Amino acid sequence: MIGWTLQQWQAAYRNGDLTPVQAMKELAPRLHDSERALWIHLLDESSLIEQANALTDSSLPLYGIPFAVKDNIDVAGMPTTAACPDFAYTPEADATAVRLLRKAGAIVVGKTNLDQFATGLVGTRSPYGAVSNSFHADYVSGGSSSGSASVVARGLVPFALGTDTAGSGRVPAGFNNIVGLKPTRGWLSNTGLVPACRTLDCISVFALTVADAQAVATIAGGFDPSDAYSR
Repeated sequence: MIGWTLQQWQAAYRNGDLTPVQAMKELAPRLHDSERALWIHLLDESSLIEQANALTDSSLPLYGIPFAVKDNIDVAGMPTTAACPDFAYTPEADATAVRLLRKAGAIVVGKTNLDQFATGLVGTRSPYGAVSNSFHADYVSGGSSSGSASVVARGLVPFALGTDTAGSGRVPAGFNNIVGLKPTRGWLSNTGLVPACRTLDCISVFALTVADAQAVATIAGGFDPSDAYSR
């Protein structure tokens, strides 16, 4: 499952080679053995299995597929820090994009590291540590969505959410040789996002293929009346 695309995850479930619970049991130790600076908040095995057990419809497009979320985007019950511990708060609701992905069957595994308040393009400006390049530890990962890009590049999850105001979703994708999709403004709702620049911010998608990035953005996108910039 390391390095699997959406199609490979879907095929494993469809063929009966794997169940979401089995997948989370196998994935949990690999996540916790990964580079600590990738993560700000990482769920334990029991929390992953709880999400897997809640899935009842195997026809969902993202059924049982794990993903990560940049820690300036809300996930209910997980602290949102924007890489600033003193700023941290715990939201009661998912960001709209996260909610739609979970509704489609996807499983959140954790919140990823970033340049503090999404201001930076190097992936080193975080009190939670610098995220190293997935190819060579002596090189920067790019930012600000350093953790989200890196966990996809390392094959830990097939996709992750980041943000992109002025390159934060595309620079780390380029530095780690994966796909970084910056949607046009308003395609994905910014409700539940800690903004760097509210009029320019876009929740972005990291994936291993262009097709996967498109599929995730299509599911996570759509009009949201709670976001004044939504379309």
